Amino acid sequence: MLNTTARPLSTRALTRESVKARQLLATDGWRLSPADAGAVTAVLARLTAPLPTRRGTAAPTRATDRDRRLQRILRTTVHHLDAGSVSPAAAALLAAVARALLPWHAAPNPPRAAAAPRYGIVPGTAEHAAPPTEAGEALLPGLTALFTALAATSVPGAVPLTPPAEPWQARHAGRFRHYSRPAPDVWAAETVGCPECGGNDGPWTVTCDWHRATLRCPCGAVVREHGLAFSEIWLVLPET
Repeated sequence: MLNTTARPLSTRALTRESVKARQLLATDGWRLSPADAGAVTAVLARLTAPLPTRRGTAAPTRATDRDRRLQRILRTTVHHLDAGSVSPAAAALLAAVARALLPWHAAPNPPRAAAAPRYGIVPGTAEHAAPPTEAGEALLPGLTALFTALAATSVPGAVPLTPPAEPWQARHAGRFRHYSRPAPDVWAAETVGCPECGGNDGPWTVTCDWHRATLRCPCGAVVREHGLAFSEIWLVLPET
């Protein structure tokens, strides 16, 4: 049974990155590269997608449509974040959007395989909380305005200008899992371990410059070739 205790959205990182992006736009400090433009345009299309037009639809179906739109925004954001082709500034913004929309990782349509990632689990349980739909939808106008303004910087003849993003460091006590999809609806998962001591429960010290994330084991070994995608690190870290 789905846990119906709604969680507050995690919007601290989103607010911080949105403010930075708006400041850069105000000073012409960010003009999208082709890779950034592709990601921003794809996310913007999801942000502005209308809900299906249905006649006489029951309330549960309308609620599912609303949550499915938010889930599609999250999945598109994560896809472009993990592709590894955007600039550090774009990666930081996409990661913040993904963190804010994390309640929709498995709602309304969870991944089908048992090995699929299980982000957003209610602490102390094995259940997903019901997503706070109205709070999620309240983010859409601001995100739409921001991504529209970003997309407008990608015009023919404009020279891309990609600002740096601040590196960060965090601690994580627990396991990191790398997920892959070898076939449709088939997931595989691998736990990251230290090549020196074999430990995999940390506490890991994570350092990231938005190009690469490194993991430092308590034994002192630094793991760079872990294979983890940004979302597999960022979405399991504590709030930063």
